[in-house]
Amino acid sequence: MPRRKKRIGVLTGGGDCPGLNAVIRAVVKTAEAYDMEVVGFLDGYEGLVDNKFRHLDLRDVSGLLSQGGTILGTSNRADPFNYPVLQGEDYVYIDRSNQAVRNYESIGLDALIAIGGDGTMAASAGMAELGLPIVGVPKTIDNDLWGTDVTFGFDSALSVATEAIDRIHTTAQSHHRVMLVEVMGRYAGWLALGAGLAGGGDIIVIPEIPYEVDAICEKIRDRNSLGKNFSIVVVGEGAKARGGDMVVARHVENSPDAVRLGGISNQLSAQIEGITNLECRVTILGHLLRGGSPTAHDRILATRLGMEAIHLVNEEVAGVMVAIYGNELSHTPLTEVAGRLRKVTPDHPWVQTALEIGVSLGNPIEIPIADYMADAVVA
Repeated sequence: MPRRKKRIGVLTGGGDCPGLNAVIRAVVKTAEAYDMEVVGFLDGYEGLVDNKFRHLDLRDVSGLLSQGGTILGTSNRADPFNYPVLQGEDYVYIDRSNQAVRNYESIGLDALIAIGGDGTMAASAGMAELGLPIVGVPKTIDNDLWGTDVTFGFDSALSVATEAIDRIHTTAQSHHRVMLVEVMGRYAGWLALGAGLAGGGDIIVIPEIPYEVDAICEKIRDRNSLGKNFSIVVVGEGAKARGGDMVVARHVENSPDAVRLGGISNQLSAQIEGITNLECRVTILGHLLRGGSPTAHDRILATRLGMEAIHLVNEEVAGVMVAIYGNELSHTPLTEVAGRLRKVTPDHPWVQTALEIGVSLGNPIEIPIADYMADAVVA
C-alpha cells in the first residue's frame, strides 16, 4: 500500500497583523516539498472546535506574500478551554478542548501549527498537554511574546508608526505645538520605544517606566529654552503615571482579555497643557498599525518561521514555539511561553540609546533608569 501523506493543520489566532498570510504560504509551500497535506482551520481555534476547515494547496497561497490579514480568518476569544457559548441572551464559558481533540483525530491530522500571540500560545500549550503535537509560530505587533527575540508583524507596525511620527513632525514644527502620538503595544513598550527612536521622538512614555508629568514638562521647557518650540511625545497605550493606573478605553464582554487600553495620551495632553500653557494635540494610531502589507523584513521573517515550523513537524518535534535569537532559528517549549510577557528592561540597548541621545523616558534625569524603574514598580 502507498504511504499515507502526513496531514498538517494550520490556524491563525488572536489579533490580525501583517505577515500572517506569508506564514501560511511558507507552511504550504514547505509542506509540499515534504509531500505533506495542509488543512487550514477557519477563525483560529474556533475552526478546530467547530470543525470548520479548508484544504490548502499551492494555488491557494499564490500571491499571498504581500497581502495583509489572513485568508483563514482569526478570533481572539476562541480559547478551547474557555469557549464562549450563547445561552439565551448571555454567553457562558465551557471547556470544549476535548471536542477540539476529537475533531483533530477525525480529520486525521499528524500535527497542528498554531500562529498567534500569547493567548494562542497559552491555548496551544494546553492542547499540547492533551496530547496534540503542536508547533507555535510567534505573531504580534506588540513584540511582547516570551521565548523569542522578535515576532513577525512588529517591524511592519513599527514602520507605520515611524512614518506617522515623521508626518506629525512637520505640523508640530509649523504650529509650535506639543504633539502626542499614541501607539498600541498593550503592557509592553517595544512599539512606542522603537517608533520613538526611529521617528525622532523627544519624549517616549512606555508601560515599563511609570512617568512623572513634571519630568516630561521639564523636558519640553528645556527644548523651548533652546529655541526648539515644538515637542513630539510618543506614548504607549499601556503607559501610566507613577502611582496611577493604566487608562482603559472600554471593557469587551465575551473576550478572554476584556480590557481595551487607550486614551492615556488625552489625559497626559491635558496635564501638559495645564502645567506648561502650551498647546497640545493628540493622534491615536490604533488599529491602523495592524493593517496593510508586511514590510520586507516581516515577509522574510514570516517565511523563515513558517518553513521552520514544517521542519520541526517533519522531525516530529512538538510542544514548542518556533523562535529566533539574533538571526538564528530555534524553538522554545510552549510551557515556557504561556502566561509570560517579554517587556522592556532598563539594560536594553534601545533604552540606553534613548537616554544617551537625550530622549526623556518620563523619568527624573538625576535618577539612574534602573533604580527609577525598580523604585517605581515597588511604589
